[in-house]
Amino acid sequence: MTRGRPVIAIDGPSGVGKSTVARSLADKLGFRYINTGAMYRALALAADEAGIDVADNESMKEFCASVRLGFDKAKNAIIINNGDFSAEVKTQKAGSLASVSSANPSVRELLVSFQRSLGKDGGIVMEGRDIGTVVFPDAELKIFLDASLEVRAERRHLELKGERETKADVSAEIQERDRRDTERKESPLKMAEDAVRIDTSELGIFDVVEMAFDCARKAGLVVK
Repeated sequence: MTRGRPVIAIDGPSGVGKSTVARSLADKLGFRYINTGAMYRALALAADEAGIDVADNESMKEFCASVRLGFDKAKNAIIINNGDFSAEVKTQKAGSLASVSSANPSVRELLVSFQRSLGKDGGIVMEGRDIGTVVFPDAELKIFLDASLEVRAERRHLELKGERETKADVSAEIQERDRRDTERKESPLKMAEDAVRIDTSELGIFDVVEMAFDCARKAGLVVK
């Protein structure tokens, strides 16, 4: 694929700092930031709101065939059937629904196609779980962020403050999400062979962003 500008793919499981790192890196490079995980969450919420059982493949297939997708550049958010679910995508409910619905081939086919259309001209930092392996396997730079389960659970627990989730509950939820993500047949979570792995367990966000920026510099993607 010929693009005018590069694509940077940032993948990894939940709780590793993908969103913050990807957004910060995009700002430093003057690229557009796109969060694909939020898209899966928003679609799952939209389906649930419509009374669809997200675990039922046929129902989700019908929903995906009729759904209308748009993108609000100002909010950097996907619009589904004219609905904006930005305020809800970070909730535990959204994550749980998306973990189930994202295993559906129709869901992934719909959103992968949409994500490719958003990034076709390049100049983006796109984060998710299958960007470097499926969405943009030809990305000019692929980074895989990782961290220990304990650290990820602590970070996610802090994010969910106010939802009355215990750290043990969050840890169990993450483990189950990891299992679904890595074992699903369609676009499983895995590190691309040519990706740079960064363990964020003992690192602050600033350090991770600087490491990612250094990777971009070494790849010749930093315009001086």
